[in-house]
Amino acid sequence: MAFHIVLVEPEIPANTGNISRTCAATGAWLHLVRPLGFDTDDKTLKRAGLDYWHSVHIEYHDSFQEVKDKYKSGRFFFATTKAQKLYTEFTFQDNDFFVFGKETKGLPPEMLAEHPEHLIKLPMTEAVRSLNLSNSAAIVLFEALRQTGFEGLS
Repeated sequence: MAFHIVLVEPEIPANTGNISRTCAATGAWLHLVRPLGFDTDDKTLKRAGLDYWHSVHIEYHDSFQEVKDKYKSGRFFFATTKAQKLYTEFTFQDNDFFVFGKETKGLPPEMLAEHPEHLIKLPMTEAVRSLNLSNSAAIVLFEALRQTGFEGLS
């Protein structure tokens, strides 16, 4: 069993490092879509991921279309504050992909427009624009893991 976290043009190395550690802890795959806002040798990235990088299945892609082409049978869910449905209103299954945008802008509007039935959001007050990227990815991933019985985890 494996879920997939897709980061489209992430900008902050510590967020990506934290997400990589979450992926290592859960067996989720991490997909990084270029351009990245940092060098993958960045010490902040490495520090946030600690010594778990060897446990992360990570793939680099030059575009989101490349991810979709490679995983044609995958179900993709797009995290956005613009969604109408909460992430808890969906039933997730093995091999689902959770797509997150860059920290400053989120996912491109055209990507959201192409997938209106698979937009998910996390509830929050109006006091903030969005949650931290690494927190959001962990929340959605753990909901998917909960729904599938935390298979393979102890």
